[in-house]
Amino acid sequence: MATNEVKVLGSWPSPYAMRPRIALNLKSLTYEYIEEKLWEGKSELLLQSNPVYKKIPVLIHGDNKPICESLIIVQYIDEAWSSGPSILPSDPFERAVARFWAAYLDDKWFPAVKSIGVAKGEEAKKAAIAQVEEGLALMEEAYDKCSKGKGYFGGDEVGYLDIAFGSFLGWLRVTEKFNAMKLLDEEKTPGLVKWADRFCSHAAVKDVMPDTDKLAEFGKFVIAKIRASGAAAEMH
Repeated sequence: MATNEVKVLGSWPSPYAMRPRIALNLKSLTYEYIEEKLWEGKSELLLQSNPVYKKIPVLIHGDNKPICESLIIVQYIDEAWSSGPSILPSDPFERAVARFWAAYLDDKWFPAVKSIGVAKGEEAKKAAIAQVEEGLALMEEAYDKCSKGKGYFGGDEVGYLDIAFGSFLGWLRVTEKFNAMKLLDEEKTPGLVKWADRFCSHAAVKDVMPDTDKLAEFGKFVIAKIRASGAAAEMH
């Protein structure tokens, strides 16, 4: 397949933009990656390809067929290309469970991770940390059930829920670094600790997982912007 048949619009710090790239790598597909420097403005191609949300990632397949929203893209890749391992479970119940936890991570858990960095006051920060830890305990249980004793949520190979959760590991490490704490803890979440190491060293993942120190520098920039805009809002 020619590289120009598949393009991915993304941004290196975005966990969501990692997801389609990992899925394409699992399927051994070649693609063109187009870096969007969102802090400098959105490209015309992005605005044309995703006029509704105007967000990355976007996968463009063939003759200008854009697919938006990271988990929808991952599902599309799994259905559009039969080569390589299946990403979603074949069993309908297991597929539903994987989608449930992926939605939980996006809707509840990762927003709590982000709120740690911008929490106002120690009480707010403690509440956010507690929510993140509670979520990790739930994911430890989910890993035990979904993996059935194998290396990944998807079993023997990286699957849908591995991609959904694993894409957040970079920012989880940054949060740990900023707050001098361990959220993924060998005593509380031993399964997830081993899984995270396996996931990050996987051939489909290691080249798209951002360096923690580089991500931390970007995180400082983002937090400073959020706090500056919050301070400006309070002055009106």
